[in-house]
Amino acid sequence: MDAVRKLTVCATKLIIAITNQKGGVGKTTTAINLAAAFARRGTKTLLFDLDPQANSSISFLDPMGITRSAYELMMDGQGTDELPVYKTTMENLDLVPARISLAKLESKLVGDFDAPFRLKDRMEPLKKQYKVIVIDTPPTLGLITVNALVAASHVLIPIQSSYFALEGTDDLLETIEKVKARPNPKLEVLGVLVTLHDKRTTLAKEVYEQIRRVFGPKLFETVITKSVRLEESPAYKESIFTFAPQSSGAVEYEKLCKEVLSRV
Repeated sequence: MDAVRKLTVCATKLIIAITNQKGGVGKTTTAINLAAAFARRGTKTLLFDLDPQANSSISFLDPMGITRSAYELMMDGQGTDELPVYKTTMENLDLVPARISLAKLESKLVGDFDAPFRLKDRMEPLKKQYKVIVIDTPPTLGLITVNALVAASHVLIPIQSSYFALEGTDDLLETIEKVKARPNPKLEVLGVLVTLHDKRTTLAKEVYEQIRRVFGPKLFETVITKSVRLEESPAYKESIFTFAPQSSGAVEYEKLCKEVLSRV
């Protein structure tokens, strides 16, 4: 109950960008299930898909039914009544979906004076309607990801416990510091999350210890282990909490949600 009360006080400031320029690190899985974890607590939550691959979107919606998306919002600046917000099957969880057209966004915005601030400006009406916004970003450090970092209050970095886990991490942290230096000085690194962890292997244990040495207290205690249920749930257009509520994935993402609340 303490965590829920704390959320009520601080939630209007809680906009979490899930970011890593490496693909296949569980970024979308984390965005989906962290947003779902907030929603199942009764918190009005928005999942904002900024990845042109649209995996967060198709995990909840039929892509043929998506007529408006993040691309139209950022390009056209639609009025509040026309915001591309869709209900999901989960109570308290709404979605701004992505479509492949989002891949054109960077070329369209290049040269615009407000290019890094487009998402932040367009998100203002949404901030009045939701206590938590979770942003799924593409596996790049381009303009779309920069928009997410400028709009966010916090950034969460998922890292797979594999041999190349820390490859490119310096570039990501440098980008975050550049965003903090000027366009968003209030941006905070919420934490680093180890994902797709196979605790049975010696390599995974060694990589985890390496990540812990590098990030220290920024590393979440929660570890997301490899799970068939986590891989299957998007195909049924469900979060892990409705697809397999007793699974390790559900337990771990609920634990992550609690740990996030303890840090904000």
